[in-house]
Amino acid sequence: MALDEALLQRVALGESPPILRFYRWQPTTVTIGYAQSVAKDLDLEVCRQEGLDVVRRTTGGRAVLHDHEVTYAVIAPLNTGKFAHDVLSCYRVIAEVLQETLQQLGLPAELVPGKPRGGHSNPAKAVCFSAPSQYELVISGRKVAGSAQKRHGQAFLQHGSLPLEMDLELLRRVLRIEDRKLMESVGWLNLQASEPLDIATVESRLTEVFRRQLQIEWEHSEPSALEDSLAQLLLKEKFGNPEWNLKH
Repeated sequence: MALDEALLQRVALGESPPILRFYRWQPTTVTIGYAQSVAKDLDLEVCRQEGLDVVRRTTGGRAVLHDHEVTYAVIAPLNTGKFAHDVLSCYRVIAEVLQETLQQLGLPAELVPGKPRGGHSNPAKAVCFSAPSQYELVISGRKVAGSAQKRHGQAFLQHGSLPLEMDLELLRRVLRIEDRKLMESVGWLNLQASEPLDIATVESRLTEVFRRQLQIEWEHSEPSALEDSLAQLLLKEKFGNPEWNLKH
């Protein structure tokens, strides 16, 4: 999370190029949206018992349990290439890439406009994968992609996750969901895949569809010394600090 924010700041200054980043989680981690309440939406005792990390994202949205999944971050300037300034158009561009990727992998993913974020008055409000919103993907009525965005200057960061597997019972316990039926709308890729998918295959296909749909060429890179230094500072001040992660 710290590196994503560091990259966003550098891209906004025009000092780093647009970035597509993939990463994985060790140990299994719960990320919570910037404005979420830990006290209301998360059972920290269950997290401790199960050895889960907890970190507050700089993006909004709702809680996500990250384990066996493809997690991506897109960090890019606004009003360049395919990314217009308004939030919904950026969501849609990326959602269409995700949809084609899943369809190429044999999954009948549908793009659903859904309802705007916010204003939830039921227990599902804490669960990112419980309801579709803002151009996200469903398969057989189950949401299979979570996403959240942040703007900084003239750039944006979008976090997203595509779970290949999901432990519904752990998700329910971590997020204090008493109604088990709410879990029936939570999806994951291998629930629908004819043959089990692995993370590397999905990442590779996603990279290629991004390249073709956005009409760009990728160049593999590592964080610069300046980006890494800024990430370390943000880790100390925010993402590695319990006062930031548990502040609400």
